[in-house]
Amino acid sequence: MSDSHRADQGPDTERPTDGDPRPGSGAGAEPAPTDPEVRAELERLRDSIDNIDAAVVHMLAERFKCTQRVGRLKAEHRLPAADPAREARQITRLRELAGDARLDPAFAEKLLNFIIAEVIRHHETIARG
Repeated sequence: MSDSHRADQGPDTERPTDGDPRPGSGAGAEPAPTDPEVRAELERLRDSIDNIDAAVVHMLAERFKCTQRVGRLKAEHRLPAADPAREARQITRLRELAGDARLDPAFAEKLLNFIIAEVIRHHETIARG
């Protein structure tokens, strides 16, 4: 993992610019760099980003398949949709993993909280039948 999500930096995102790397420094198509080596490196890096994004989507899909099964099991046994103790353990665990991976733990926690909220919503929907 790159340093792109350290606490002192925002995430690397692909956004159209006018060539100025500062956030919000332009709108519209990014001009092609004149140096072929720079163009090739940008293309290689962006291809890697695209592959990682695809992997993230597929991993989330697998995660949600599991949480759907958890939701059905909870509904069958009339268990609550949310499990605050489990969620707290997961947040602590993910923050540690993020720190080890040099990813901003606060970013990782926000992401997990977003995912947890969606899972709980799914569990509540399943419980309503």
